[in-house]
Amino acid sequence: MALALQAEGLWKLYESGESVIQAVQNVSLSVDEASMVAIMGPSGCGKTTLLNVLSGIDEPNSGTVMVNGENLYGSSDDERTRVRGRNMGFIFQEFNLLPVMTALENVELPLLIQGTPAQEARQEATKALTAVGLGDRLEHRPAELSGGQQQRVAIARAVVHRPAIVLCDEPTGNLDAETSSSVIQLLRTLCNLGKTTFLIVTHDETVAKQCDTIKHMSDGQFVEESTEEE
Repeated sequence: MALALQAEGLWKLYESGESVIQAVQNVSLSVDEASMVAIMGPSGCGKTTLLNVLSGIDEPNSGTVMVNGENLYGSSDDERTRVRGRNMGFIFQEFNLLPVMTALENVELPLLIQGTPAQEARQEATKALTAVGLGDRLEHRPAELSGGQQQRVAIARAVVHRPAIVLCDEPTGNLDAETSSSVIQLLRTLCNLGKTTFLIVTHDETVAKQCDTIKHMSDGQFVEESTEEE
C-alpha cells in the first residue's frame, strides 16, 4: 500500500534557559493511504509539537517528512508552502472559520487560493458540503450554525482539494459526546468511501478507537502501538 505520509528520525529541540527540551525524539512514522491513525498521550508528551513538525508549521532540527512522495522540507519556504497546499488538509479544535463568509465561501477559499477557477471552486465546495450533510446550509455564516455543523464545514474545507492527508488536532475537543460521535463517524465514512487519510491527535479514547492504528506518545517518543482489531 502507498504511503500518504512518511517521517524518519524527527528531532525537535527547544532551549529553555540553560537546558534543552527534547520535545520530539527520533520519531519515525508511516501512514498508509486511506487509513486513520490516532496519536494519544498525556499533555506535554510532544503530540502537538510532532503534529506541527509533520504539517510544516515548525521545522525539525533533523529528520525528514515525505508527503505523498514529496519532501516537505526540501528546498525553500515557497516549496514547503506548495507541498502543504497541494497535499495537506487541516482540522482544528477551534473551527477557524472566517465569520464574515458563508459556509460555501469558507470551503471554496482554499481552492481559490490555489488558483482554481471560481466556478469550479464553487462546484467543488458545494459537493464537499453536501458530502458532510450540509447541502442545505451553503449560505449560512458560522454564527448561524451549531458547533457540530461548524466542524463539518471545517471538515469540508479540509478535504475539498482532495489532499493526500488531513492532519487533525483534537477535532472533537469542543463538541459534546453525541456531536463528537457523529463527527468521528463522518471522518470514518470519508476514509472508507472517499479514501481520505487522517492523522488525528486526540485525548478521546472513543475517537481513537475509530481509527485503524493508535500510536501512544510519552516524553517525545512513541512507546506502543495498537490496531483496530486489538
